[in-house]
Amino acid sequence: MRVYMYSYALRVHIMQKAERQARLRELIRRERFRSQGELTMRLAEIGFPATQASVSRDLDELGVVKVHGMYTLPDGSSGPSQFGPVQFQAVGDNLIIAKTLSGLASAITVRIDSAGIPGVIGTLAGDDTIFIAVKDRKSQSQALKQVQGVFN
Repeated sequence: MRVYMYSYALRVHIMQKAERQARLRELIRRERFRSQGELTMRLAEIGFPATQASVSRDLDELGVVKVHGMYTLPDGSSGPSQFGPVQFQAVGDNLIIAKTLSGLASAITVRIDSAGIPGVIGTLAGDDTIFIAVKDRKSQSQALKQVQGVFN
């Protein structure tokens, strides 16, 4: 009996999570949000109460990033078509290297800087290579995900 009840509760939790994430995607497509708190309040208003921690995990799982201070769904439409392929790689504890087509590094660096990605201290562009300096390894991991979300 306990196994069945646990199994049922788990299924309900997974269904609620999937539906909450679907609503999050809809909200982010239709409205502008600057904070997880705003998203959490809006979800509650439409009947999907959640904690800020749950919303944070959902955003991470959905690949949502902040661009110009607003949450944005990854759609890939601005990456390859405008800038060609961009490859990112974490190096050491405080650096991300980006490789792109010749002559595009500067434009891509402007895009990275304007995205306002937390943890990014600065960028330096060459012709086809970009150095992205970050605070520490934790910042590096988060920044790498967010930068990839903007371009890939």
